[in-house]
Amino acid sequence: MPSQGAPHAAANDDGTSFLTDKSAKIFLAGHKGMLGSAVHRRLTALGFTNVVGRTRAELDLTCEPAVVKFFDAERPRYVILAAGKVGGLHASAAAPVDFMTDNLRITTNVLTAARLSGSVRKLLFLASSAVYPMDAPQPIPESALLSGPPAPGNEWYAIPKIVGIKMCQAYRAELGMDAIVAAPNNLYGPREPFPPESAHVIPALIRRFHRAKASGAAEVAVWGSGHQLREFTHADDAADAVVLLMERYSGAEHVNVGSGREVTVRELAEMVREVVGYEGRVVWDTSRPDGVMRRLVDSSKMRAMGWEPKVELRDGIKKMYEGYLMRGCVTDLKT
Repeated sequence: MPSQGAPHAAANDDGTSFLTDKSAKIFLAGHKGMLGSAVHRRLTALGFTNVVGRTRAELDLTCEPAVVKFFDAERPRYVILAAGKVGGLHASAAAPVDFMTDNLRITTNVLTAARLSGSVRKLLFLASSAVYPMDAPQPIPESALLSGPPAPGNEWYAIPKIVGIKMCQAYRAELGMDAIVAAPNNLYGPREPFPPESAHVIPALIRRFHRAKASGAAEVAVWGSGHQLREFTHADDAADAVVLLMERYSGAEHVNVGSGREVTVRELAEMVREVVGYEGRVVWDTSRPDGVMRRLVDSSKMRAMGWEPKVELRDGIKKMYEGYLMRGCVTDLKT
């Protein structure tokens, strides 16, 4: 059974480690998403030659027979599960059934098929900092998991992620599967098509300020007081963490991945406003909920493995916005 203790260089049965096994087949579920595409770019840059991805049209991960058939045919050696139904607090609150059922099905189907295939040496499941309770200590250690219920409104997304963490632990304990979990905090980065207003806060702010600039609007309304503290990690930095965990970690406990840099939502909005070049006023709609006032994760385990985030928040937002403009996605922002 794989070790459940401290991080170490995780070797395969033949003595090779992940980073030296570059011809091995890797199933990257969610390879077109924000984090999945960042992981794909990183693996390609490192020289991996057999990274397999499927769009939803090609493989519906919510359909168990289809997933089992795929694993039987492809027999991947490694699995990185970055697929799932994602969105901001308002998106999950508007469609709780879809968020619960889609994410539960994807998680259980992929882990079940990985177990049945007999080919998978290591699997990494992407969880989220949303799994932690609203009143968790700050910065939040991994041990805070299940110390209380998830924040109201987050539970539809958080509970399937908690199930995924526990499934990986169960598969490790009973079956010896080397299943590990990363829990990133508030990821952002390039993604196409541009996410709608129901998406996470950074793309939602970019959309609002860009629209206001294009239309000449005098003000932009932002929900809440703006006093909430948030920690943001660029998808490229999170991708580096995923690769490092695949190489060096084989523990039972999930691992937090966060930049360690906090900003208020007011500071974030000002940053986005400046990047977009909008010169109007920002109006704060305090009748709208703030959500969790602070969520900073303790990423000391990740840093002990040598990981450090490289992308500064302003630079990441600037490149994100410029990238959409360069790729002709302005019409996407106007709709």
